[in-house]
Amino acid sequence: MSYNVIYDGNCNLCVTLVQLLENIDRGEKFEYIPMQDLEALNRFGITAQDCEMGMILIDAKVPEKRWQGSDAAEEIGRILPGGEVFVAAYRAMPGMKWMGDRAYEQIRDNRYTLFGKRDDTYKSVYAVGCRSSASCPN
Repeated sequence: MSYNVIYDGNCNLCVTLVQLLENIDRGEKFEYIPMQDLEALNRFGITAQDCEMGMILIDAKVPEKRWQGSDAAEEIGRILPGGEVFVAAYRAMPGMKWMGDRAYEQIRDNRYTLFGKRDDTYKSVYAVGCRSSASCPN
């Protein structure tokens, strides 16, 4: 199973988390699209306005199946090896889901102020479609 992660390629925090995920996964399950790549987003029927609500995770086999914001972060955690146990425990703790959602919203809405903005958009070496293409970033 593979997934497409749409992230803010100009956000220092977002890029750091994508790079961490790249190191853990090595392109096995996840491929990436920066939200600044409007042409790629268009192929999925996603607009820049859609991205304002946070990162998006798309099931590559069933593109209609999507998660956004903190739900996307939780699903990524669940998919990672050993992550399902931690996500289940997090979801089982009373009030944690609500607090996690609120924390995600605050970070999302203030990410450039809190973590800074990159001058150049980060494009993953595991960009969507790069498994079979020589014209990929980096």
